[in-house]
Amino acid sequence: MAARPKVRHWIYDPDVPDLILLNGPPASGKSTLARRYVDAHPLSLNLDVDVLRGLLGGWADDPEASGLVARSFALSMAEQHLIAGHDVVVPQFLGRSRFIDQLGEVAAQAGARFVEVALWLDRPTAIAAFAGRTAAPTTQSHVDTADLVERSPRPDPLGSMYDELVAMVDARPQTVRVDVARGDIGLTFQHLCEALT
Repeated sequence: MAARPKVRHWIYDPDVPDLILLNGPPASGKSTLARRYVDAHPLSLNLDVDVLRGLLGGWADDPEASGLVARSFALSMAEQHLIAGHDVVVPQFLGRSRFIDQLGEVAAQAGARFVEVALWLDRPTAIAAFAGRTAAPTTQSHVDTADLVERSPRPDPLGSMYDELVAMVDARPQTVRVDVARGDIGLTFQHLCEALT
């Protein structure tokens, strides 16, 4: 990922709830950082769309349809929690902009600040991180993601996902890049907190 200027289209206000999208390649630390954030911000919501999808019966038989249902749930949950005055964090790989735009609309309707974050690491490191996590998964979501990647018809699914993410982030100058410190989640979380404030 080539370096580029950071452009922000929002202003930090501690009295306004945040809807934070944590985008990034698989195994870049999105879920771990989301847990860290909600642990540090009481009553904030870690809204993991993959977890919601996993609650649907037979979701793996039609990942696309079940993913759309889970996103619909997530949008409703996010709006209600933001209206109540609490932060929402959505850790989700997104290579297309539709769901991002929907999240932005929810934030606007709820009077919240919407922050698009992309966890930033180079292509070989991202692919190696996913391979390492696949070899030793620690959650069911990790197992499910590895299975979906394995079943992908693309010749290079991880590389394609990475390239889609980079192209989309490059087209969205409001996205804030947060450098991932591999092996140091504490430092990465510090980078995230600095970017948000």
